[in-house]
Amino acid sequence: MLKGIIFDVDETLVYYEGYDHKKWFEEWVKPELERHRINLDYELYSKTARLELPRTYVRKLGIDPVELWKIIDAVNNRYRKRMLAKGKIKAFSDVSALEELKKLNLRLAAVSNASLENTLLVLRAFDLEKYFDLVLGKDYSNLDGVKPSPYLIQKALKMLHLRPEEALVVGDSSNDVLAAHRAGVKAVNVVRFGKVNGADYYVKDLWELVELVKSML
Repeated sequence: MLKGIIFDVDETLVYYEGYDHKKWFEEWVKPELERHRINLDYELYSKTARLELPRTYVRKLGIDPVELWKIIDAVNNRYRKRMLAKGKIKAFSDVSALEELKKLNLRLAAVSNASLENTLLVLRAFDLEKYFDLVLGKDYSNLDGVKPSPYLIQKALKMLHLRPEEALVVGDSSNDVLAAHRAGVKAVNVVRFGKVNGADYYVKDLWELVELVKSML
């Protein structure tokens, strides 16, 4: 029986208007890395961010991976605060469906590859934290544990006292689907930006998710 739902955050609950990943790196991250005398180009950063290379790979360049990601996350925090002030980060209109899911006595978690601080920043900006029993961000003790690794999903299951068959993972990307399946959990793809192959269920928005969940209960 379904007892809990684990949500992705960025592009599932909130979105970033006009966001360009490479532009963000070049304008925000690279100058800060240079101030710390860290030389890292966008291509290598992207490969480690997407786990095409392990995040510990940068040790080969004489860079401490934990220090690197803490610098990047601090920059991201400043960026998010600026974009929130400009109204460029927005919650999807259907996030009000979270209230309906809470009424169904489900345990809800928000799990993001972003740092916990940055995840809470955007959730609190739209008063969404109140819906979640648990919020998880990247774990600096396991930098390669971000999605598509199952690590954060498994951690959420353990903390919510759920078995894999008692949960769903809801997200927008292939990383969410892969992380869910690697943890033995069924995945729901919210089709905001196109359908992701391999999901167990597809919904157009969170209200359709509510109907799906009710049918399971």
